[in-house]
Amino acid sequence: MKIAIIGGGAAGIIAVITAKRLNKDLQIDIFDANKSLGKKILASGNGRCNISNTKITSKNYLGENPDFVNFALKEFDFKAFLKFCKSIGLMLDIKESGKVYPLSNEAKSVVNLLALALEKLEVNIYYEHFIQKVEKKDDKFIIIANEKEFKNYSKVLVSSGLGAAPQLNSTEIGLEIASSFGHTYNLTYPSLVGLQTKENYNGKLQGVKKECKVSLYVNGTLEDEIFGDVLFTSYGVSGFAILDISQKAVLALSQYFDVELRVNLFPNLNVNDLADQIATLFKSLQKERVVDVLVGVVSNKIAPILLNICKIDLDTKIEDINTKQIKAISHQLNSWRLKIVNTQGFSHAEASGGGVKTSEINDKTYESKLINNLYFAGEVLDIVGNRGGFNLHFAWASGYIVGRALIK
Repeated sequence: MKIAIIGGGAAGIIAVITAKRLNKDLQIDIFDANKSLGKKILASGNGRCNISNTKITSKNYLGENPDFVNFALKEFDFKAFLKFCKSIGLMLDIKESGKVYPLSNEAKSVVNLLALALEKLEVNIYYEHFIQKVEKKDDKFIIIANEKEFKNYSKVLVSSGLGAAPQLNSTEIGLEIASSFGHTYNLTYPSLVGLQTKENYNGKLQGVKKECKVSLYVNGTLEDEIFGDVLFTSYGVSGFAILDISQKAVLALSQYFDVELRVNLFPNLNVNDLADQIATLFKSLQKERVVDVLVGVVSNKIAPILLNICKIDLDTKIEDINTKQIKAISHQLNSWRLKIVNTQGFSHAEASGGGVKTSEINDKTYESKLINNLYFAGEVLDIVGNRGGFNLHFAWASGYIVGRALIK
């Protein structure tokens, strides 16, 4: 039996290794657009590769039906992943947070060991092959890549990802293939990405970073709250808290909803306690300018913007400040509103949301319900995980399920 794998990422690689270990006589060809496999694995975790997470449930995923992942996560849980890693010689560093990294702390170790496993299994790899089309004639698939035809494939796995990180030759060819066979898909969007804001002072706050509580409001309704780093940038906001909350924010933007963030710069103080502390600070410095004293509370970049928003002149002295103005300052620091208008796009996104509708895929085999022997795995499906190794684990798990199914 001859099998084609479109996309040499995490899902495609583990599918091949699983299938070949179960049946070494399979002929498997991998088609990848890059000069080497696993480019997205190399880029994950800033080169450290947050390879998995020990605390995974369907609640860590978004999509039209996040529960679609349940069977794969049950069959390929963290224990199964740990066993697989040991089988290729990969040792892991398991953090208390649940995040998992290679013990070497280098993504390159992961890719090198996967490549070695493929080499031992005698897999054919077609590098720098850009898929143009997949056809099916007389129960056999034809792969058209680089203006050539590769024929007589009994089965095809589409694990080509989506549009996140186009600089790594990521495309949405998987959706084109799916559509050509009658599949439908949900609109794709960048996920785990920085957010652009409407405010005109963005550049003046660039570089300010703080632990905050970030609240997401969609059409005026609270949708989510996250604690973590917020980094103000020239275009808006980034940082871990923003990347996390961006998943729901961008989905709402794609539906043309009104999206607003409210950033609490002092999440451990309520608005009244913060106002009291500021008032106490001001008491002994009556002759000083408010903007100068506020740098003892916030960044010197934030202080003048804060006063402008509160409509307080920058030359105002503390002796001229009243209680109402102090409460306005406190309220702004506890609920700094940011109107979200766009994202930094796929080129800056860690993952893509949307994709092939999971209702058209068998969750026990990841085979198409429309076309026999056509499979989908990984990011090309309408499943996207939270930050923390969840996307890579879904790629491993879905690829493993396909690998088992390919031999039947």
